[in-house]
Amino acid sequence: QVQLVESGGGLVQAGGSLRLSCAASGRTFNMYAMGWFRQAPGKEREFVAAISRHGNTHYSDSVRGRFTISRDIAKNTLYLQMNSLKSEDTAVYYCAAVWTVASTWVGVRELDYDYWGQGTQVTVSS
Repeated sequence: QVQLVESGGGLVQAGGSLRLSCAASGRTFNMYAMGWFRQAPGKEREFVAAISRHGNTHYSDSVRGRFTISRDIAKNTLYLQMNSLKSEDTAVYYCAAVWTVASTWVGVRELDYDYWGQGTQVTVSS
């Protein structure tokens, strides 16, 4: 089992940048595929980015080219670097994890993941 704690959210102007972090408990972080999702007010939670155990990545069309997902195995931490932020990026951002033996698999659906953080608020002012 793994516990996830997000941090790094806040208020930023449009065009600015933020880096979200997701700290994972446990000693088997390298056995988990990870992802970022977000939920804007009045909307369903949506996929943002995912990374496999071996570093393969996948992004939603709305963030590709602006956001970068990465992971530091030694620090048990997942990151989401967000650049060129837009007002439509305003949401609560959640990290998620799933234990898998598949080294290159990435999950893009909520039901692909078993563990979730509590979320961190990102607000982009226009």
